[in-house]
Amino acid sequence: MSIHIAAKKGDVADTVLLTGDPLRAKFIAENFLSGSVQYNSVRNMLGYTGVYKGARLSVQGTGMGIPSISIYVNELFREFGVQRAIRAGTAGAIQPDVKVRDIVLAMSASTDSGANSVRFGGRDYAPTASFNLLKRAYDVSVAKGRAPFTGPVISSDMFYTLDPDEWKLWAKFGCLAVEMECAELYTLGAQYKREVLTILTISDSLITHEITTPEEREKSFTQMIEIALETAVS
Repeated sequence: MSIHIAAKKGDVADTVLLTGDPLRAKFIAENFLSGSVQYNSVRNMLGYTGVYKGARLSVQGTGMGIPSISIYVNELFREFGVQRAIRAGTAGAIQPDVKVRDIVLAMSASTDSGANSVRFGGRDYAPTASFNLLKRAYDVSVAKGRAPFTGPVISSDMFYTLDPDEWKLWAKFGCLAVEMECAELYTLGAQYKREVLTILTISDSLITHEITTPEEREKSFTQMIEIALETAVS
């Protein structure tokens, strides 16, 4: 086992779906995976392994923010040999044509986090998705009749900012949505030479102020989950 994941070698599949909310991990395991077995409950950050369409697959909660996802992805890659990690998460829209419940595939992730500044000695790094996973997810989405938005997002370190209009600068430069983990996942994918992708459902809009309920975010974003699962096994 690792420090934060109480699993044995072999308990975690080569491909893992990542969810910020551990209850969404539980929902996916109970409703989409057959024969799922819980391998982690440390800090209630639930993790499960089961089978989807004949393929062995895991789903792991990661918590909110870059420091939290960094812990779990580092341990999944380093200690458990995970080869592919697909984040299925939520985001806030910052473009007028991106609506609540739309799907966004994050091609790249800007960030205001200091994590990569520390890593790269103040130099800039451009965290990007793995093209093979990105293309698969796009093709799966289109086949399901749901053309996703595909482009850059912003991974913010702060949910509550002093400047409520800070997002407008990122929107001006083409970012589709704001979330809190993608830049770290993509950076770690590059570091460990693993395949990574972030698939997002828009849970709220910073433009219209429309917002979904916690129960919707936990249980009803099934299209995103199905796209992530089909991408993982295709």
